[in-house]
Amino acid sequence: MKTLAECSLYGIVDTGYVARERLGTITSQLLQGGADIIQLRAKGCAPQEVIAMALEIAPLCRAAGIPFILNDHSELVREVGADGAHVGQDDLSVSEARRLAGPGAIIGKSTHSVEQAIAASAESPDYIGFGPLFATPTKPDYTPIGTEGIQEVHAQLSLPIFCIGGIKLSNLRHVLDTGAQRVVIVSDLLLADDPSGRTANCKSVLNLSGRA
Repeated sequence: MKTLAECSLYGIVDTGYVARERLGTITSQLLQGGADIIQLRAKGCAPQEVIAMALEIAPLCRAAGIPFILNDHSELVREVGADGAHVGQDDLSVSEARRLAGPGAIIGKSTHSVEQAIAASAESPDYIGFGPLFATPTKPDYTPIGTEGIQEVHAQLSLPIFCIGGIKLSNLRHVLDTGAQRVVIVSDLLLADDPSGRTANCKSVLNLSGRA
């Protein structure tokens, strides 16, 4: 399986954008395009629904040698064969998520400022998300933080940092030029006419920038 150090493009399969019956297809397309990590985000879905969806996605990621992460549901990681979980600022602590997910699980944490990122690093997550950089329909209630803190957060922390929020192919070069090394892209991949092609194009930009 790819290590986090090898990962630059993080794709999220979000049920807010993808119909249940297309989750497997979209996952396969993101993997084909070169996504390095896949997360299942199923906000508002019952645990049994999350389990069913995760059991469909996990084998695809495993076959591709790509980490599969659950949003929130640390307690389901072992049951569905996921590789870890991602928690938000108002969710479980990293240590509690790690306890529930089991030994060796990857635990990521969302942060929305340089200060939060520094505080989160004290919890020893395996990686952090940093954003949202730009306005995004995925997180409409979050105020964009812009790109100004990207260089500082990388200077302050040594763990993998995935910039997130409104990132798309059209602004990816700008995000990388401001200091980002790893990115999360959601709607721009999921809503593309050709998700695999869009993923591949984003990965090419990362490759050309020396980030992949």
